[in-house]
Amino acid sequence: MSPQLLFWIPAVLRLVLCLAGAGVVGFFFGPIAGLVTAVLGVGAMMITHLHYLLRLSTWLDDSGQSRLPDGWGAWTDVYARLYRMRRDDEKNQAELAEWLARFRQAMSLLPDGVVIMDDVLFLEWCNPAAQQHLGLKLDRDKGMRVTNLIRNPAFIDYIILGRYEQPLTMTLHERKLIIQIIPFENRRQILVTHDVTESERIDMMRRDFVANASHELRTPLTVINGFLEIALAQPNLEEGTRMAHLKLMTEQGQRMQNLIDDMLTLTRLESIDYPLRTEVLRVRPLLERIAEEGRALSAGKHEIVLTIDGPDLKGNAEELRSAFTNLVTNAVRYTPEGGRISLRWQSDEQGAHFAVQDTGIGISPEHISRLTERFYRVDKSRSRETQGTGLGLAIVRHVLLRHHATLEIASVPDHGSTFTVHFPSTQTIQDYAQTP
Repeated sequence: MSPQLLFWIPAVLRLVLCLAGAGVVGFFFGPIAGLVTAVLGVGAMMITHLHYLLRLSTWLDDSGQSRLPDGWGAWTDVYARLYRMRRDDEKNQAELAEWLARFRQAMSLLPDGVVIMDDVLFLEWCNPAAQQHLGLKLDRDKGMRVTNLIRNPAFIDYIILGRYEQPLTMTLHERKLIIQIIPFENRRQILVTHDVTESERIDMMRRDFVANASHELRTPLTVINGFLEIALAQPNLEEGTRMAHLKLMTEQGQRMQNLIDDMLTLTRLESIDYPLRTEVLRVRPLLERIAEEGRALSAGKHEIVLTIDGPDLKGNAEELRSAFTNLVTNAVRYTPEGGRISLRWQSDEQGAHFAVQDTGIGISPEHISRLTERFYRVDKSRSRETQGTGLGLAIVRHVLLRHHATLEIASVPDHGSTFTVHFPSTQTIQDYAQTP
């Protein structure tokens, strides 16, 4: 049976009963009494319906706050349907609110910026990434026109031209961004931002690395090829000249070998497939061996002093040996003859510290922040004279990163430099021997 029929049957029955009652009264008390009874019955029914209509109107005016009224007769079914509709509506609203909250949470976790605007570019919502990329603040900027918030000529031109099928690349707040606007619905647009600053930096580092490595390899190869051409063109070259050429070629070949070894070391240190192998590292014998190697490289031209008063370490012996050796070797190479090089290993409450102090040529302040970059040289001509590869401090930096250590550089031009490695206390072993 249809809901409409179920609604009409009770109403018709009540009307029939009212008229039947009026007929009975008219039969016993006359037609006038019956007519009055009919009028009063129908009037009572009308007043009842008007009362429930008034209650329904009151509820509709404030349906969110007022309680749904109880009904009588056909109104019971009406109110029951309204109650089900309201319950379904509240359920749908709760589900919609939940999905909206999930959507906003998901958008908030995206690394790309998302800005929702209306058709005239007024800001409705944006995620934290967009706030960071574009300098927006949702609480402050909501309802404002995006072109008034992002005052960049390239962005304004992009909006004016309206060619949104192609993304816009621009620099904003020292970030390189790829921006694209995507229309959706009839009165909404999405602005998406992608930060490519880091990827651009990595690409530039890669290009610089290839260019620098090629340049560094070209010089020794040119020397070796030149001497080989001379040997082919002059097979009867005198013995002294031939031996001098062979010596220079050997030196240049060794230089290439050192460069390739350092490049392979850097690649291995940067690889995620090369985990750190931690072991107990006895610092005293390691530093004594490195000091002896420094004296051998110096060939008596410098005074090298070693002081040890600190704990042993947890770390990779091969990697730390490479890092410490690079620091000592640099000190020897860039300290004039007769200079002093001091190696100190000591500890305090913060951890352990290895300092290499020299009385060398020193470094200007503008160069210090870039010393650990690959192939960066303060004095390129002197670096080549000392047979440096330009990768030593880059290796030091990567080794220290793997050991949670930091490198501090202090230098005064013409007075010397101090390179200090700071290890946190978590990397030290306090139960160490002060004597060999």
